Amino acid sequence: MADTLSETTLPRGSAGHVDVLIVGAGLSGIGAAWWLQQKCPGKTYAILEQREAIGGTWDLFRYPGIRSDSDMYTLGYAFRPWTEAKAIADGPSILKYVRDTAREADIEKHIRFGHKVLSADWDSETAQWTVTAEVGGARVQATASFLMMCSGYYRYAAGYAPVFEGQDSFKGRIVHPQTWTEDIDHAGKTVVVIGSGATAVTLVPEMAKTAKHVTMLQRSPTYIVSRPAEDRFANWLRKWMPSKMAYGLIRWRNVLMTMYIYKQSRKNPKKVADFITAQAQKALGPDYDVKTHLTPRYNPWDQRMCLIPDGDMFASLKAGTSTIVTDEISAFTETGLKLKSGKELPADLVVTATGLDLLFLGGMAVSVDGQPVEMPKQLTYKGMMYSGVPNLVSVFGYTNASWTLKCDLTCEYMCNLLNWMGDNGFDSVTPRNTDPEVTETPWLDFTSGYVQRTIDRFPKQGSKAPWKLHQNYAKDMMSMRFGKIDDAALEFGKATAKVKEVA
Repeated sequence: MADTLSETTLPRGSAGHVDVLIVGAGLSGIGAAWWLQQKCPGKTYAILEQREAIGGTWDLFRYPGIRSDSDMYTLGYAFRPWTEAKAIADGPSILKYVRDTAREADIEKHIRFGHKVLSADWDSETAQWTVTAEVGGARVQATASFLMMCSGYYRYAAGYAPVFEGQDSFKGRIVHPQTWTEDIDHAGKTVVVIGSGATAVTLVPEMAKTAKHVTMLQRSPTYIVSRPAEDRFANWLRKWMPSKMAYGLIRWRNVLMTMYIYKQSRKNPKKVADFITAQAQKALGPDYDVKTHLTPRYNPWDQRMCLIPDGDMFASLKAGTSTIVTDEISAFTETGLKLKSGKELPADLVVTATGLDLLFLGGMAVSVDGQPVEMPKQLTYKGMMYSGVPNLVSVFGYTNASWTLKCDLTCEYMCNLLNWMGDNGFDSVTPRNTDPEVTETPWLDFTSGYVQRTIDRFPKQGSKAPWKLHQNYAKDMMSMRFGKIDDAALEFGKATAKVKEVA
């Protein structure tokens, strides 16, 4: 029998039943806790975090140059202005921002570290979840009226690392950015970074500062867009306006700008693609082979674009401290990599920036009244709840904009939902699709390899609202902040039995 989540197992917290149980103490989880405290002050809550620190992604990733790939005026919380000079911020600054938010709001005392959530079972009679977590090899349980999943979308234990022929014969070191450690030394070494995504374009210019040379080896190019690290207008505006007012204006300007660029990318993909590649050509000079190395085979926003601050990647390429090679790996050798073109790349250190391994709900098993739920077969309601699954909300950000924009809307909606249910005497809410015209489509319409490899692990979206993912902040705001809570797709209910004690 599992122990209950009591003072014995949770020295930082209270007893084993809470109104809301949050899973994950990263950017989303701390944001969810803040919203709960502000809008639902009468609700009790706890946060289960499998690691031993606050911060999620921003505590996990330690590779050189780690930074945001969105501006901090939209990646920052709606309720807490970003006040640093740099809009494209480094990882340690973002981690400090998240931890400062938790400390200032007194959220830390609600966090139970070292708790890896394994499963959650819903009991309709009592209208509550029983959540099982692993702590130091033992299993403990908690009960909650509502479950909020803020565990991100990828496997924390390891990234996606394909096995290459002959890699065991390589005499140097092979490392994935997700498992970067302090003892990895690249100074004075010949480095090959495999990949062309956000992590790769972050690593290359940073490592090139001290490495002998860095090569970014890619199978195919990615759209790379340069943007100033500091937002001069934002920094100027903050001098003349109260912090929150300036932050709100800058946030909306950036939201609208991102929406416009995305819309144009869909409406006139060739025009946008030509503009992006022309900017790269201008930065690198007329002799650089932009067509081969920086012109993708897909349209803009079919995959996420890579953002580089102050053109640092282009500056490194132009200076000759780094190189892009567009080719495929045939095999590793003792001293580097042999490519399918016949070329060989020498290397002392190989960094496999080959992407994430996506994982839905942190791998948690879900059951309703003892029956396992196959989450990939469920429809997502407004991108945050799931058909047939009561009292569960998960936070999942945008693919074409900052993660936190959708996080804030989801948390605010959940608080409004909790308050509405309390006012109307309901204990449970379950999305149900009763519209025969709704057809299933993939959760994400993205061609990126890390999505396509694992999309079958995720629920589906529907062909129309409220089951369709808009990937549009303005539409979501109207739906989630101002839309009716008791719409036809939600079934509300009441508990029919007394709460059971956790065994």
